[in-house]
Amino acid sequence: MQIINFAGMPPKITVFRTESAKIMTSVGYQWLARAFNVAPVQHFPIQSDIGSARSTLREGDLRREIYPETYRPTATLSAHLTFAFKYEGVHLELLTRLFRLPEVRQALEQWIVQEPTGAYARRAGFLYEWLMPDRLKVPDVTRGNYVNALDPEQYVVGTAINQPRWRVRDNLPGTRNYCPMIRRIEAVRAAEAFDLPARLAELESDFGMDLIMRSAVWLTVKESRASFLIEHEQDQEDRIRRFAVVMEAECGRHDDPLAPETLTLLQRGILGATALRYGIRRSPVYVGHAIRYQPVVDYIAPHWDQVGALLGGLAGFLERTRGGSPIVRAATAAFGFVYIHPMVDGNGRISRFLINDILRRDGATAPPIILPVSATMANSARDRAAYDQALEQFSRPLMRHYADQYHFGETVMAEDGVEYNLHFAGYDDALPTWRYPDFTAQAVYLAGVIDATLTGEMRNEAGFLRANDRARKAIKAVLEAPDHELDAMIRSIRENGNTLSNHLRKRYPRLAESPELGERIVQAVAEAFTG
Repeated sequence: MQIINFAGMPPKITVFRTESAKIMTSVGYQWLARAFNVAPVQHFPIQSDIGSARSTLREGDLRREIYPETYRPTATLSAHLTFAFKYEGVHLELLTRLFRLPEVRQALEQWIVQEPTGAYARRAGFLYEWLMPDRLKVPDVTRGNYVNALDPEQYVVGTAINQPRWRVRDNLPGTRNYCPMIRRIEAVRAAEAFDLPARLAELESDFGMDLIMRSAVWLTVKESRASFLIEHEQDQEDRIRRFAVVMEAECGRHDDPLAPETLTLLQRGILGATALRYGIRRSPVYVGHAIRYQPVVDYIAPHWDQVGALLGGLAGFLERTRGGSPIVRAATAAFGFVYIHPMVDGNGRISRFLINDILRRDGATAPPIILPVSATMANSARDRAAYDQALEQFSRPLMRHYADQYHFGETVMAEDGVEYNLHFAGYDDALPTWRYPDFTAQAVYLAGVIDATLTGEMRNEAGFLRANDRARKAIKAVLEAPDHELDAMIRSIRENGNTLSNHLRKRYPRLAESPELGERIVQAVAEAFTG
């Protein structure tokens, strides 16, 4: 199969060429995007075409569905929207852009009048009024069974609320201001089924609660250090310790972790008393880097006037999905927060704080356990690249779409005192993308990080403590010394390839005076860490 992108077509909308080189005709959302000249930023997870025979093509978590000619809808909005709802799901960003058009509103009203009890017409009417600020000029629906706004087999959904006007169960997981969508592909279902308490219980069974609790103290500091490593600030020891204190003291303690006062408290704890500014930003912000001293923009965050509504919508997601998968909820909170980028500084660290905060408040972890997810994310260049790739699932299409709508120019003073010279013309047009992100890939990514954290970082730390305890005990059989002295001895022997260094012999003359004692200590350390 060869994927062909044609110039002038909306981003991420593709047609496919089969072995026989016959070009197929798009239907559903792709047809609607072309017919009404609307170009969504985010791809269509399911793309449908008419071809010679029924088949399915997969690329990652994306599907290309090819249908025979008998499936082709008539060339109308109602027919292709019905096809999309039936076979392709709900794409809120595309629908928002589509529903803004006066001709689409008129076509919807005609369709609903003609099919007042039709399940797809009612769902279209409901979604229009859920997404748009105005009402359709059609009477309330009085007959027909209630239907779901989202198929719970296909999407992560929220608590259902019946909407009598359309006889639709509103089970969307968020609010109009912010509604992340997570498709329940196989990997997401595995994340939902991931039993974090059971996995922690396995660690306790293997190592004992005492070792797990002791390792939690070090892992909290390690999580802090790794979080700063992701921000390229790993040498800031005082800031690292502050973040560790915040993780330990504030995780799971607040009624609403996304309330502005809570976020400011967290920010002050993380940044300390010497930061230039605190609180919710009132200025533009972008994430980028420099090449030969020239700025390169990797991501532009939403307009500051939208930050409050977006944060409130993210809090609404957490409320509406209460009782759902802790991992999916934690991924949505963390990535949603970092994309909204509401704070003047500290956004990345707060986003990773939110992972443990949501897991704690959902009962997936208990105090004082802190999962060192940042340590896993920053474990290697490959792991850091995977984290960047998870971020870019949303940011890269956005920046590609709006590449010609930002520039560096006049320096302006913002309301919060920040001077900026990045000017972006796409704030209003990009709002549907920011409001309705697809976080399927991010949920899968975090599930993998948590699994690796349990099987790697936490198990390794507990195993180290257990081996270190064995080494201490074995050394004490031949040499009495305080634990901190024994730990220094053990560390030196291990770092020196299970031999006594000259430095160690000078520091502890007894080892130099008694070669046999030194050999027994070395043997005790080697056996403790290999047994």
